[in-house]
Amino acid sequence: MSELWTEEVFLKAVGGRITGPAIGSIGGISIDSRTLDAGDAFFAIQGPRLDGHDYVEAALAGGAGVAVIGEDHADRFEGASASLVIVPDVLDALRKLGQAARERSTAQIIAITGSVGKTGTKEALRLALSQSGRTHASSASYNNHWGVPLTLARMPADTEYGVFELGMNAPGEIAALVKQVRPHIAVITTVEPVHLEFFGSVEKIADAKAEIIEGIEPGGVLLLNADNAQFSRLADKAGQAGVRIVTFGEKEGTDAHLDRVALHAECSCVSATILGTEVTYKFGAPGRHLVGNSLAVLAVVKLAGADLALAALALAGIEAPKGRGARVRLPAEGGDITVIDESYNANPASMRAALALLSQSEPGFRGRRIAVLGDMRELGPQADDLHRDLAGAVEDANVDILFASGPHMKALYEAVPDLRRGQHAGDSTGLIAAILDEIRPGDVVMIKGSLGSRMGPVVEALRDHFAPVEAAS
Repeated sequence: MSELWTEEVFLKAVGGRITGPAIGSIGGISIDSRTLDAGDAFFAIQGPRLDGHDYVEAALAGGAGVAVIGEDHADRFEGASASLVIVPDVLDALRKLGQAARERSTAQIIAITGSVGKTGTKEALRLALSQSGRTHASSASYNNHWGVPLTLARMPADTEYGVFELGMNAPGEIAALVKQVRPHIAVITTVEPVHLEFFGSVEKIADAKAEIIEGIEPGGVLLLNADNAQFSRLADKAGQAGVRIVTFGEKEGTDAHLDRVALHAECSCVSATILGTEVTYKFGAPGRHLVGNSLAVLAVVKLAGADLALAALALAGIEAPKGRGARVRLPAEGGDITVIDESYNANPASMRAALALLSQSEPGFRGRRIAVLGDMRELGPQADDLHRDLAGAVEDANVDILFASGPHMKALYEAVPDLRRGQHAGDSTGLIAAILDEIRPGDVVMIKGSLGSRMGPVVEALRDHFAPVEAAS
């Protein structure tokens, strides 16, 4: 077990009082008793559904070196033989530990936000920067009020590049997170009509994303998507704050400029000029929207002083993860069926991108393009209109059959021609029997919807019905 925190530094950072035996060396930080490693410090965070104090005993039995608990729960564990650190507020203690990690770090710190593409850009940066030095990045989509301090607290002292993802669904959230991360380089991938239910307009979403400017270190840089409709609004805010702007995109004059691109079903081949340096590279996951974000990735690499050539080569190894564009081929008599799993989340921008990706995928002999779409959530009063507006994207993607689930997606289903309609159902599971009955060899099936629309079970039903042969590549 490598040492992440000494007992002395750990206790000084979190505050509180220790009971039981000495802690010794701490190898990691955990908030989940099921996934911790021996020697981890377990923080008993209280969430909206679960209270970590209910899992302290399991964590200690699983090898945790110490548990951090709240003062209001101390009586519950009185007399315990294990090491406990008792603090006024567990989440605040985790934030303080994250703050200590940031203060001791000499790494180049990068923060990413945006309506679409945060996690994919973070993962591409993890891969690209790791070619040049020790790189630390958040796990999964750990981008909220507990995920960001957890990621900071897990950052080793010898990290050379730290990459953090910042999310939000209300004003003020990014401001609070970025002040913990204090990035040298910040990226706003794009601003789109996401969480409209909470914000009311795209402009207000842009203002919330612009909160990232508040935490950029003096002399730091903000990367902005010059092709986004909110670019001028964001650039004005950065200018008022005296933050240097670096642009990326297809518009003439951008600092990280897309020169040429060849889009393929499995990847993209790109020629770009990155802050004056011409680069040609392969991006391992398909989709034009990912190409745009790859420009930002390489610009960050150069700004951070990492090796641009090695980073560009590494991007060929990017793979679309489960729920975010992962492909699998399923065997059927007469030919394989290709499933594109986009079930993790959805908004109008990512839905259009996924439909464009479907259009790039060539069906097999007599195969068709089939879209299985669930509701996009949190769009407020404009929800039906935003769903209906996707009819043109369905047409442009040459979708042969549309299956739709949810009350809002019904608006799109009714907006497409009869010949494209497969079936509409109130929820995703109501479509499964019809999809299994309709699908045939050579078909390409793209499945997408917001997480709350539960499109994952449709993917699993297909995988269960047909045994996967290999990941598509």
